[in-house]
Order: sequence, then C-alpha cells, then structure tokens
Amino acid sequence: MLAATRSSPRHRVQSWLLHRLAKPLVFGLSLLPFCWLLLAAMTDQLGANPAEALSRSTGNWTLRFLCGVLALTPLRVITGTPALARFRRMLGLFVYFYGVLHLLSYGWFDMGFELGAIAKDIAKRPFILVGFTAFLLLTALALTSFNRAIKTLGAKRWQALHRLIYVVAGLAVLHFFWMRSGKNDFADVFVYALILATLLGWRLVQFMKRNRP
Repeated sequence: MLAATRSSPRHRVQSWLLHRLAKPLVFGLSLLPFCWLLLAAMTDQLGANPAEALSRSTGNWTLRFLCGVLALTPLRVITGTPALARFRRMLGLFVYFYGVLHLLSYGWFDMGFELGAIAKDIAKRPFILVGFTAFLLLTALALTSFNRAIKTLGAKRWQALHRLIYVVAGLAVLHFFWMRSGKNDFADVFVYALILATLLGWRLVQFMKRNRP
C-alpha cells in the first residue's frame, strides 16, 4: 500500500514540486514573456505600433500572472499538493514585475517620463487612475512579501494586508475594461473577469464553510 501511494501521480507531482530545480525552472519560464518582448523590441518585431504592443502585452501578462497566483491556493487544496505554496511568493513578485513593465511602457512611450503630465493624466482619466491605484497596492504587497515583513507586521496583520490582492484583481479588471471600452472590444476582458470571479468565488465558498455555525 505504501509503495503504491509513493508511486501515485499525486506523490510524483508533489516530489517534483519539492525538487531543488523546480523553483529555478518556474523562474525561467516566468521570464520567457519578458525575453520574448525584449527580443521582439530589439529586432523590430512588435508591429506597426510598438508602444501599444508593449503596453498591451505587459498588461496582459500582469493579469495572467495575477490569475496564476490566485489559482495556486484552489489548486493546492483541490489536488492535495501543498508544495504549490512554494511558488506563491515568486509568482506574486512576477505579477509586480510585469506591472512595473506595464507602467514603464505607459510612462515612457505615452508620456515621455514627464512626471507633471503623468500626474495630470492620472487625475484626468479614470482608467489610468484605477490602474495606478492597483499598482500602488501591488507595491505594498511586493515590499511586504518577505519573511521579515511577516515578523514585523505579525501574521494576522500581514494576512489582512495581503488580502488586498483581491482588490488589486478587481481594479485590474476594471482598468482593462475601461481601456477596451474605447474600442468596444471586451472579449478578453470577460475572459479575465470570469477567471478571477471563479477564483474569488471559490475563496468565498471556503470562507463561508469555515465560518458556518
């Protein structure tokens, strides 16, 4: 029985996730979109509007990694593979990394790094304000993603702070929705909204189960 358990698919997946090369592999895979964008920019392969292509791609990858981070806990619970938790911090920092690239694409190509113009644009355009607010919240989460921050804040305060990821998810989808509203193109928006609503809905169900009288 023990040998069968150790040879089960779940055990093999768990063993792979705990392998010392698992984290470097996930790190390398997470960098691939950045490497592709960098190579495309250097070889003039971003199309007729490189600035828009970079901004759109970095925004999409920010959302994809955000979905990935929020999917880790449901996957860990449903599949019974607790080792998935090892990758949460790394993937969360990649959400921030691609968010920084998205902000830099806007600040550089759209605004020429003119801080005064950027500040006016944030105040004038709601979808920019929403996106910038999400970035500020992500910054707070990134800065407190390390063990020292957990010790400093205490586990309960740290957990309460990092629940802001749900607010970030909502703001990110709203930012994407408003950005696409000018082109009346909502197909991708609805896909991300559905994924995030499903993941957040799962958490709500689990919370209700834990607090059921």
